[in-house]
Amino acid sequence: MKERIKELFAQAKLHISDSQAEKLFKYYEILKQENEKYNLTAITEFEDVVKKHFIDSAAGILFFKGRVLDVGSGAGFPGVVLAILNPKLEITLLDSLNKRINFLNLIKKELNLTNIEAKHERIEDFLEKQKFDVVTARAVAEMPTLLEYLLPYAKVGGRVVVYKGNNFFDEIEKSSNALNVLGGQIEEITKFNLFDSFRALIVVRKVKNTPTGFPRGGNLPRKKPL
Repeated sequence: MKERIKELFAQAKLHISDSQAEKLFKYYEILKQENEKYNLTAITEFEDVVKKHFIDSAAGILFFKGRVLDVGSGAGFPGVVLAILNPKLEITLLDSLNKRINFLNLIKKELNLTNIEAKHERIEDFLEKQKFDVVTARAVAEMPTLLEYLLPYAKVGGRVVVYKGNNFFDEIEKSSNALNVLGGQIEEITKFNLFDSFRALIVVRKVKNTPTGFPRGGNLPRKKPL
């Protein structure tokens, strides 16, 4: 199984070590074993997890450095995968459901990942604003909403990295006001085919401080996006 993980990563032009493949396989085993208890993912078949979760998360690895915040981390995608591939990253995994945090702490312990910290908190209540080099999320919300959740936590000069599918262009068109208000500027869009899926990584540079009061509470980023 470890060799198959390496083969699939190589097909995606991503090269990993034996020890990284071993950790990813152990991650898969724990995920499959604990999935029903924690209700983490509908994707449970080995190759599907490797392709659609592990490799998709790893696709953005070059955009990450320093202190990273993964918002709505769920089962740990992309944060745990990034932590396995780059031990120099310091990654905070944030999720609003305590059972997911329990799972992430189990993964941290079983894989001996000293570079991650899991926190049970809603993003609207998280206090560490403008402190992270990179803030990211995967499959959480549409771009205008997501930018309000993410940009306040990036340092000026830092980045927001968003994982998206083939609807990304429409979402970007809707995001001009949010970018302007929150202090972001689209720096790069990387499009790629991930086996049978089209994927995009949208990289936003934080160019100025986000005004106070963001993200708004009361679920307003979703109900009334900027």
